[in-house]
Amino acid sequence: MPSALELLAADESRVKSINSRIGFNAARNTFASTDFVTFPAKSGLSFATSNYLVTFGLGTPKNDLSLVFDTGSSLTWTQCPTDLIFDPSKSSTYSNISCRTPQCNKLKSATGITPDCIAGGTTCIYRTLYGDNSSSVGFFAKDTLTLTPTDVVPNFFFGCGQNNQGRFGQTAGVLGLGRDPLSILQQTSKQYGQVFSYCLPSKASKTGYLTFGKSSVSNSVQYTPFSTSPDKTFYSIDILAMYVGGQKLQISPTVFSSTPLSIIDSGTIITRLPLPAYTALRDAFRKQMTSYPLARPVSIFDTCYDLSIYGTMKIPTISIVFGGNTKIDLDDSGVVYVPNSNRVCLAFAPNSDPSDALIFGNVQQKTMQVVYDVAGGKLGFAAKGCA
Repeated sequence: MPSALELLAADESRVKSINSRIGFNAARNTFASTDFVTFPAKSGLSFATSNYLVTFGLGTPKNDLSLVFDTGSSLTWTQCPTDLIFDPSKSSTYSNISCRTPQCNKLKSATGITPDCIAGGTTCIYRTLYGDNSSSVGFFAKDTLTLTPTDVVPNFFFGCGQNNQGRFGQTAGVLGLGRDPLSILQQTSKQYGQVFSYCLPSKASKTGYLTFGKSSVSNSVQYTPFSTSPDKTFYSIDILAMYVGGQKLQISPTVFSSTPLSIIDSGTIITRLPLPAYTALRDAFRKQMTSYPLARPVSIFDTCYDLSIYGTMKIPTISIVFGGNTKIDLDDSGVVYVPNSNRVCLAFAPNSDPSDALIFGNVQQKTMQVVYDVAGGKLGFAAKGCA
């Protein structure tokens, strides 16, 4: 299992990749089912990843696969070189996609990389690269995706990875929840209306969920509109203000409005803020934590405390105001990060450059129901979505 420092290093690489990216109508499937479906979402730490996993069935007969779900990418892919994960030769409904087809040509918008063809052949080859330098290369294909016994998606487009490098651990691959037409969200849009939600648990030992469809959305959800962005993968948001312990931070509105891109991302661990916003947050947090002496910094964190001295710590509430004046309070598990058994740190980090994106990471999303109503152009939050 990777250490907290290794996970944070990978997180920093992902953030750098997102910042480097700044500056197909998939087939619609009709199938009989309920109008929403929910999957348990578990921490991937036991699979050597800091992200969250859900299990889907692929192929005929179906093979259950544990996939990392990622709102920051659109292509779904699985590791195919070994029959321990997914062996396409054992699926009667599997087929490769040919080169120079509309589906193959539109891989570039989903991955940011122009697809290839096998030399002298006709099979479309995808390539995808992630922020921590992990990568997957393989055949672009289609097969039957099984969500439940009655929720079956024929001709689901995905990547069958032949050369997979990096931090995938024992996971089968990635479930792409981005905005591109190749994402699972768009490939199931007729059934689930381009709506999904999730709740990330407060601890690795607990279970959250990922849901497709609107019927299970809490009545207490507060919505903020997605902001406009030229990027077709990420979910852009607006942040207007921040509070610590009920006190509004003195941050100029231009600090947030001048940031080139602000997004919510399930795959980034720690929220990244523009330096002036982070400095105001850190100083206010330290002011309310004066009963606890500061300890040495850890990795990207400069505000840490020694847990071994105290049995419990009283942590001030941090609130964030999104576009539309939607104000949410973070759970305590979204305020601090525990990199080791005797240290607790403020779970935010500053951007190193004014041109870097503001990223609302997965630690800050813990225990909330987070609703992506893409058809409605809005993002929702509800407290106590899971434990």
